[in-house]
Amino acid sequence: MLYSEIVMEHFRNPRNVGEIENADGVGEVGNAKCGDIMKMYLKVEEGRIVDVKFKTFGCASAIASSSMATEMILGKTVEDAWDLTNQAVAQALDGLPPVKMHCSVLAEEAIHKAINDYRVRQGLEPWEEKGHGSHDHDGHDHHRCGL
Repeated sequence: MLYSEIVMEHFRNPRNVGEIENADGVGEVGNAKCGDIMKMYLKVEEGRIVDVKFKTFGCASAIASSSMATEMILGKTVEDAWDLTNQAVAQALDGLPPVKMHCSVLAEEAIHKAINDYRVRQGLEPWEEKGHGSHDHDGHDHHRCGL
């Protein structure tokens, strides 16, 4: 499978790996069919994401998508981070193979879950997530999720 140089760079040297103790918001998503699991941790001050970490179990695209997504939301307001799309993540990675686009969707969903976890902890209503289906993501061949 051909990956862009940017995907390989984020896979080999992922940014913001780890977890945040006493995080203000935590979001975990998984794709049972291909085994990718992402967990995002947010630290928020005055409505702005001041720290973000992730732990991802998955293929190169899953790790690169998580890494790039954290880079793209760090320092942003919670509202701006919410608006980050999986297409923007994939574009920033210089593209993902079509069978791997679900990895960028998982990154978007992990951010949404972490933000909603933060909102609920603040006594706010969670925001409505965009529907991406039931993680089947267009029936791609999930048996090819290995490197």
